Formats: sequence, structure tokens, C-alpha cells
Amino acid sequence: MAETIALCRRASLRSSNIRELGFLLSNSIFNEQFARQHTTTSTISRDDSVNEKNPKTGKWFTLPPFSPTPNASSVAKILSESRVVGKGSGEATPTSITALKWVLHCCPKLPRSLVQKLFRLRQVRRESIGSNQSTSASDSGTECQDHRLKRVSAKDGMNVGDVIFLPVTVQEFPSHRKGCTCNEDEIKYIHSLEIHKDSAIIVINKPPGMPVQGGSGIIKSLDMLGATYLRSGSSEPPRLVHRLDRDSSGILVMARTQASATLLHSIFREKTFAASINENGNAKRILQRKYWALVIGVPRRAKGVISAPLGKVVLDGGKSERITVVSDANGISSQHAVTEYRVIETSSDGYSWLELCPLTGRKHQLRVHCAEYLGTPIVGDYKYGWQAHRNWIPVPSPLKFDMATKYEFPSMDPFGLNLESGSVAEKQPRLHLHCRQMGLPNASMILQKMQAPLDCDLSKLGSQDFVAPLPWHMQRSWDILCY
Repeated sequence: MAETIALCRRASLRSSNIRELGFLLSNSIFNEQFARQHTTTSTISRDDSVNEKNPKTGKWFTLPPFSPTPNASSVAKILSESRVVGKGSGEATPTSITALKWVLHCCPKLPRSLVQKLFRLRQVRRESIGSNQSTSASDSGTECQDHRLKRVSAKDGMNVGDVIFLPVTVQEFPSHRKGCTCNEDEIKYIHSLEIHKDSAIIVINKPPGMPVQGGSGIIKSLDMLGATYLRSGSSEPPRLVHRLDRDSSGILVMARTQASATLLHSIFREKTFAASINENGNAKRILQRKYWALVIGVPRRAKGVISAPLGKVVLDGGKSERITVVSDANGISSQHAVTEYRVIETSSDGYSWLELCPLTGRKHQLRVHCAEYLGTPIVGDYKYGWQAHRNWIPVPSPLKFDMATKYEFPSMDPFGLNLESGSVAEKQPRLHLHCRQMGLPNASMILQKMQAPLDCDLSKLGSQDFVAPLPWHMQRSWDILCY
């Protein structure tokens, strides 16, 4: 009987390994819920050698069984090369992880210093899936006897199914994260920003002036607002997978689950072009982003590719920093940055509308490439185009241009973003940079297919395309310059 049970369990494990990638992505949902709730405590018997050193005998805080998340670059490689999941080199390799990293992943509210101290004091235990199988086989159908836990060090690697036990006192550590409260108008405005929503993602048309992520002096940001008011009944809060500058606007994608976040991170964090070859032999990128920008001046060429590495320069004794184009002679560490551009329209006033397609995702990439490489800074970019704005003169509106009848001012502005101002006709224009269009793989379909058949050709699942209308100040500038 015992041998039969053991064989069945080993067969079950082999079956799960075949569908490893889909299992890892879907199972990460449970891990994330557990890590954020912190509500389960396991009270089980342990051997005397463990209990005598624990002041609370037999009481442990139990983490979920370890299941490695797919390596981000591995998943992106599958998508970009249109390979079949579960066949040859198309399989996503799991990311190796230490016991310390697994605890920090499951318990994000615990300080790293506290977790490291628990490991140093040898107060962290591990129960491996192998010990469970051998114990169950030896029990021969009787009630489980006391399991034997083993001490684990911070650098020890985790195996699939391993369970980590922490002292129950970790639950007493207070949480200092405060919730975000909004009034009825603010909540209504947040929901009005939604462009698309499915089981995997939420797409938002970010307004200019609203910060994406919290920080010093920021009370309300889109990541906090989304986590509070865009759940739509889900137990998991939406989370960021990429970012936009505070003063820019346009399409912002948030993942609704940990599984979709893992998948989308593997796409947004690609360091190369992340392109696949379609049947016609043309390069087709799995992620396509198109920004619109109004710049001061006219590029020498109507279209082209900017390949200029970017580096960080610290100024004012470390009080501020800026990104700049780096040459080999500068001796500054740099990151590869590539942007495609084309001129959409030019005006007699000396302005140009550009379409910018970033093929890499570097901080301030588009702003620096426009200002320093093309020599045409973006309107409203006072950080990288301050010289061009020193003697700024507002652009007069055409005589036939009737603002009162042409425009409907924003009906809601509960966050005080002053959305009805900032065009080129004003003394201090806003940043004219807008993520207008984005195309990315259908994350919801990919996650469904990964959990179903073994042979899943991701290249045939199609993509999702989203378009966000221009913000009010950019639309007004367009009409003034291109009237």
C-alpha cells in the first residue's frame, strides 16, 4: 500500500513538471494573495529539538509552498521567437532563488534586516516535499506523525514544494502602509480613466501631472489609487508593470494578478528589440509603443533611428541628477538606448510633431534623445530644454479660432491637475509628450493557454492594441499650429 501511494505521488510530480510554465504562472496568484494577507498561522507538532529552542512551542508562521516564477527573459524569448511552450529550447526556465529571497517575496512588509536576523539566529525552518513523501509512505495510511523540520540558512537554494516556517512573532510586526482615501468625485474620475479591462490587465489613460508611483511628498499616486479603487472585486490589487513620467500622459498598463505581472514584466524589461519574424520576413515586435511629442525646431531628417547610450550625471553635490547622452570618451557608465522617430507635421512657427517609438525603456529616454541628439527639445520640458524655454513666446491663436465653441473643458478635475491649461498659446506650456498607442501580446489569452494544452503556439494568440486620445493641452496646441 505504501509503495502504491509513493508511486502515485511521483507520477503526479512528473506530470506537473511537464506543464511547469503554466503551473508556475498560475500558482503565483496564490503566493501573492498569501503574502499580502498574512492571515494564516500553522500550529503543528514538531520534534523536541526544535521546540525547546522556540519560546512558543509548536507555533509557526507558515509560508506557501515554493514554486519558482519563470525567468523573465526566458518568457520574453519564447514570445519573441514564437516558440512552442514545452518543446525544446522554447521552455521557460525557472528562476533560482534563495531562502532569504523567498521569505522577502512572501513577506514584503517585513524589513530585510529583521529577516536576515532571523536567519542569523537560526530561527528559520524548512520542510521539503521529499520528507513529506517519505513520511507518508512510512505511515502506511495512519495519521501523520510529527514532521521533522530542518534549519535553513539565508543562502540555501529552494526546491519546488519546500515550505518555510518563521517564528509566529513575525505577525506582531506592525504595518506602516497607509491606505488611500478619496471622495466620490475622485473615485468617479479614477474610473473614467479606464480604457480597457480584462482578467489580466487594466489600461489607463494617465492624465498629465498625476504621479504614477508614490514617493516623498506624494500623497496620491496612480499605483495607490489603482490598488484601492480599481480592484473590481478581485482579491489582488492592480500593480504597475511600467511607468510614465509625472508630467507626461497616455497609456499606462497595470497587471491585475501576480501571474500577469510576471508575464508583462518579461516583456517590458527586454533590453533588446524583442522582435519576432512573421511569415513575410518583416520584423514584428511583441511590444510596440508610439508616443506623440511636440518639439521646438525641425529634425534634419524626416525619419530615422536614434542609437545613443544614456548615462546618469549627479549634480549639486548629489542633490540632483540628470540623464545625458554618453560617448565613450566621457568615462560614464551607460545603457543602450534606441528610439525610432518620424516627423508627423511641421508648422510655420518652427515646431514639429514627432512620433517616437522607444525600442528600449530607459529613464527619460525620449526627452534626452529629442533634446540632445536631434537638437529639438520637447515643448514644456524645462529639465532638458531649459535654454529653448528661456525666451519663450506664446504662439498666438489664429483669428478664426474660436476657443469657446471648439473646446469642451474637462468636466472633472477633482485632483486639481489644472487640465484646461498648458498649450503653446500660454506663457508656461505643459510637457507635450503623450503615449498615444500601445500594442502588446494578449496576456489574458496567453495565461489561459499556458494552463491548458501542452503545445501552445503563442505567436497565434494575437495582440491587443490601445489608443489614448491627446490630452486637452496637446489637442489645443495641435489645432493652433496645424489649423
